[in-house]
Amino acid sequence: MLIYIHGYNSSSQSGKARDMMEWMGQQGLGEACICPDLPHRPAQAIGLLESLIAASRGPAKLIGSSLGGFYAAWLAERHGLKAVHVNPCIACHEKLRDHVGKTQKNWHSGDEYLFTADHLRELEDLALPEVSRPENHLLLAETGDEVLDYREAVAYFKGARQVILEGGDHGFTRFRDYLPMILEF
Repeated sequence: MLIYIHGYNSSSQSGKARDMMEWMGQQGLGEACICPDLPHRPAQAIGLLESLIAASRGPAKLIGSSLGGFYAAWLAERHGLKAVHVNPCIACHEKLRDHVGKTQKNWHSGDEYLFTADHLRELEDLALPEVSRPENHLLLAETGDEVLDYREAVAYFKGARQVILEGGDHGFTRFRDYLPMILEF
């Protein structure tokens, strides 16, 4: 099973999630792919993802975008899975520190919630100083990401296969072009 893990305040309705589901369907693999809507609480999101991994027939493969890439790194290391990271967030617990006490809104559903110190602690619990099995990770990053510095991901996934593209943006503009590579990995 291929599990797409969306980013912060996103959902299964994100452009990359829809592109992946459509492409997988065109390949006759639509049932081998899932993109769950994750709870905003990190511990609950990880619990949901771990239940999907446990239910998978054979090893699951993970694709994580932004915060989803942070989750995918932790899950891949914990379960010995392969993971593709698309413009991933590195050290999300540090990057989201300024969000504590602020109302957040899901881009697609419009649902709102207060980002609390508990959210931050749950992210800290998932922080890995480094990946121990770089061969299980594939990094896809664009240098034009306006939200995250791609160089942090390059350093973090040292030793992993990396595709770094000039330009682009946080949404990873060439995602559809790399779906065959993602599936092959």
